This record gives sequence, structure tokens and C-alpha cells, in this order.
Amino acid sequence: MGELGNFLPFIAMFAVVYFFMIAPQMKRAKQEKAFAAGLKRGDKVVTKSGMHGKIVDLNDKDNSCVIETLAGKIKFERSAISMEISKKLNAPATVK
Repeated sequence: MGELGNFLPFIAMFAVVYFFMIAPQMKRAKQEKAFAAGLKRGDKVVTKSGMHGKIVDLNDKDNSCVIETLAGKIKFERSAISMEISKKLNAPATVK
């Protein structure tokens, strides 16, 4: 029991780190991957750099998409699209 008692704080620390840092990060990565896979033509999106536009074309071969903005059409990686801001943009407006 003495040796196990010495390792108990390390095991508890690992459990805390896993449940508060690693597991939520893995869940978020799954959500972002599902969001990127679920994009379709006509979706309004915002890139992580702040570019607003509408998806015109999706290319599954190189995992990219073409976004139409006021300046023209630009090709982006799907991973460059911000999940949080794009969901807020497409959410229905709530009346207060």
C-alpha cells in the first residue's frame, strides 16, 4: 500500500488533466471535423482570419472550398472556416 500511496497523487493529477483538458479538446476536434464535413454550397461562413462569404464550390479531393466575397472568389482550406462564428452567423435571430 505504501508504494501505491506514493503514486496516488500522480494518478489523480493525470485524471484531472485528462477530464478537464484532453477530453474536451478531443470533443471539440470531433465537432470541428464534423462541421467541416457538413459544409454545403450556399452556407454563409466566416474564416478564422475574419473573411465573410458564401460557399460556392466544395472540393473533396484537396479538402478545400471556394468562398465568394464582395471582392471576388477565394479558395480556402475547410479547416480555415471558423465553426463558432459561422454557426452564430447562420443561427436564426432571436427577438427580445
